Amino acid sequence: MSHLLSLVIFLPLLGGGIILGLRGEAEAVARNAKWAGLWTSLIVFGLSLLLWTGFDTHAPGFQFVEQAEWVPVYHIGYHLGIDGISLFFILLATLLTPLCIIICWDQVKVRVREYMFALMVLETMMVGSFAALDFVLFYFFFEGVLLPTFALIGIWGGPRRINAAFKFFLYSLIGSLLMLLAILALAYHLGTTDITVAMTSTLSPEWQYWLWLAFFVSFAIKIPMWPVHTWLLDATVEAPTAATVLISSVLHKMGAYGLLRFLIPVFPEATAHFIPLVFALSVTAVIYTSLVAMAQEDMKRLIAYSSVAHMGFVTIGVFTLSQQGVQGAILQMLSHGIVVGALFLCAGVLIDRTNTREIGRYGGLAYVMPGFALVFMVFTLASMGLPGTSGFVGEFLVVLGAFEVNTWVASLSAVSVVLVVCYMLVFYRRVVFGTLVATDLRGLLDLSWREKLVFAPLLVLVFWMGIYPASFLDPMRPAVTALISRGIGGVAHSETASADVRLAAISAKVTP
Repeated sequence: MSHLLSLVIFLPLLGGGIILGLRGEAEAVARNAKWAGLWTSLIVFGLSLLLWTGFDTHAPGFQFVEQAEWVPVYHIGYHLGIDGISLFFILLATLLTPLCIIICWDQVKVRVREYMFALMVLETMMVGSFAALDFVLFYFFFEGVLLPTFALIGIWGGPRRINAAFKFFLYSLIGSLLMLLAILALAYHLGTTDITVAMTSTLSPEWQYWLWLAFFVSFAIKIPMWPVHTWLLDATVEAPTAATVLISSVLHKMGAYGLLRFLIPVFPEATAHFIPLVFALSVTAVIYTSLVAMAQEDMKRLIAYSSVAHMGFVTIGVFTLSQQGVQGAILQMLSHGIVVGALFLCAGVLIDRTNTREIGRYGGLAYVMPGFALVFMVFTLASMGLPGTSGFVGEFLVVLGAFEVNTWVASLSAVSVVLVVCYMLVFYRRVVFGTLVATDLRGLLDLSWREKLVFAPLLVLVFWMGIYPASFLDPMRPAVTALISRGIGGVAHSETASADVRLAAISAKVTP
């Protein structure tokens, strides 16, 4: 199919339009809206699997390319394509959307039609961000997630949903304005907004530094990196379960994807110059947020802090500019999307039954919810990076790549792994084990068939990625090799790169 990628992107938007046009009795409209959203998202996921099965794992370039004139007078085009890096993020987004619809089937009681419409629009914007090969088109999709996410938090969120929604919107808007200015500057210098052209062009170091910073702030907010992570805490706590999962599992990856797609290949010398800054922020994030997570009594805030710590691992791996580090970072992003989404789903299961997020209110759930305790245990161990689960391979490759560049960065990153084990084990023990003191917990029902249906594919992926990571690493290897060769060239020409970074670049050049 020549337009398969466009179909995957815009079919959810078409489904959303159909949902918005539903009329009739409120109960019938709500029921039809849920079924329409579910079937649309399932069809989109099926089409995205065709992208995977039809993908040439040996080709480093972009595939399923679609290109047409959009605004020719300003050389702005409709340009789509995917490589081994973007492929799996599209699959992640299209997999989680139907799972989120299933998990919130009975949770959303008001404005169900509008809720499903917002999810459909959000899916279009997420997938489009990973497929766009034009700066303006990317900006359209990247910032397009703001409106549906703002609505999901502000309308269907918790008691402090308005403050959380506006905080998320303002943080993202500030970053987006800086990125827009950088895109305009790039268009002025290059005469086009085509990303593939920018990847092979050369800008002066001075322009690279300023444009790099503008893009970096926008992506750092979306990831989110310390210290611009505070919006995440309010957004994930107040957002409904489906929005929380998509924010933490997919929207974060859009920021990290931007680092890979733009900063390294388009601004290689600036990337080499700012590597120490990124390492400093990332190491601070993984240690500081892990320590703060230990003191949390709100389960959603604890998982949110854990998410920031794991994304710190990702940024470390990306800026090692090594094959192991970058591939480990991408695998860690995929694992994080699955595991942290599953942990928020586990929290949602409990909150839906008890209406409380306080960890201290629980205890002894293994006696009344053994199935939930088992599922929760698997995802907790995966978050800790237990060998055999998806969390292990990515963390191992990132630390291995970091050792090639800076032993201090690698050592401090390894320390954070110990901290994650500490607070996640304590979290699990307090919720699942101990004495069942609260009498209202004795009547809790174990996982329903719908919840088991949601957790089943996530459990399979956790073990699949942990036991057979080559099925994910091999397709991304050609694209990663091309990416780091561009970044290493920037290190070699940078006058400000540290001796350790220069040595790693030389090693990467001579290592097959």
